[in-house]
Amino acid sequence: MFLSLPTLTVLIPLVSLAGLFYSASVEENFPQGCTSTASLCFYSLLLPITIPVYVFFHLWTWMGIKLFRHN
Repeated sequence: MFLSLPTLTVLIPLVSLAGLFYSASVEENFPQGCTSTASLCFYSLLLPITIPVYVFFHLWTWMGIKLFRHN
């Protein structure tokens, strides 16, 4: 039932981009209104940034464990 990783890799940025375009077209104070956590704009900017950062630190941790075990 869960979606595969390649599907999520494409789907989440597209949904975030759609939310960003929606926020840009609907909200009057678009750039300033993105600081409120109740705003859809906040999450449409947060998701595309969070996923690559998570992947980077996850791989960094994995690499550190590999280097620690094999040296």
